[in-house]
Amino acid sequence: MAEVCGSAPTPRARIHSVQVARLAERQSGVASRQQLLRCGVSGTVLSRWVAEGRLHRVHPGVYAVGHPVLGIRARLVAALLYARPGSVLSHQTAAWHWRLIDVEPRRIHVSTANHTRSLTEIRVHRPRSIDSATHDGLAVTTVPRTLLDLAACLPYPTLRRALAEADHLNLLDPAGVRAELGRGRAGASALRHALPLHCPELAQTRSVLEERFLALVQEAGLRTPEVNPRLQGFLVDALWRAERVVVELDGHESHAKPAALERDRQRDLELRSGGFDVRRYTWQQVTRDPDAVVADLRAALERGRSGEVADP
Repeated sequence: MAEVCGSAPTPRARIHSVQVARLAERQSGVASRQQLLRCGVSGTVLSRWVAEGRLHRVHPGVYAVGHPVLGIRARLVAALLYARPGSVLSHQTAAWHWRLIDVEPRRIHVSTANHTRSLTEIRVHRPRSIDSATHDGLAVTTVPRTLLDLAACLPYPTLRRALAEADHLNLLDPAGVRAELGRGRAGASALRHALPLHCPELAQTRSVLEERFLALVQEAGLRTPEVNPRLQGFLVDALWRAERVVVELDGHESHAKPAALERDRQRDLELRSGGFDVRRYTWQQVTRDPDAVVADLRAALERGRSGEVADP
């Protein structure tokens, strides 16, 4: 920050420079015009710093202090500063900040009661009310409100995965979610449908194929398995422990090479030696012939419950 403030000619200027440096440090390197003015930086000095490259305009009235390169947290803070006090991160951005989705936001969403227009980098929402919380030092919509906003703008499978992640992180409050389901609110219908079908095991999946398989199991009315548990030293895709049934899902890329195929067969052999019925299904089978997969799995589970020995 010394580079930004330069060699202050007076004690008062030095005090102002220290205040700006501390402000920028607290806010990931960004500050608003109003904050800089409150630090004692005059409009004339602020304009000179911009011209000299000591301040870099990020959004109208928001500056990066000392350098123009901003990480994601600095971008989030800058968006909140642009939207002005009382604003919160919302929608996909809030979901990412809560770790309910894993796609880092390119365009930052904020909700505010202020009359602030959207920018290319910032989508401004003006809801009737804002349910706010503080997470990791930033103002953000509450988890129930975030889920409602997600339900209005993201595909249903993504919403279900977000519900599972909230549960996995001990952030899911079903009563709080239900309280958000007011008549006519955007996203309420999708969220109302998703909540009773909530599947916590989705948070444990590691591929789209695993998500599709779990959805198939649930639609068929079968009991949800353990997902990616350890069994006899192996990480298996799905396990019905009581029935001693294991399902392995073969995506094309991870199982196509001869070495991978050999490892799969050796692992199947060891699991069968341990008394487990191992079923393997491919992407094509799960997505294009789901009825056959369900019938095969149902038969395996029934054999397991009756204590029958599976066919090799």
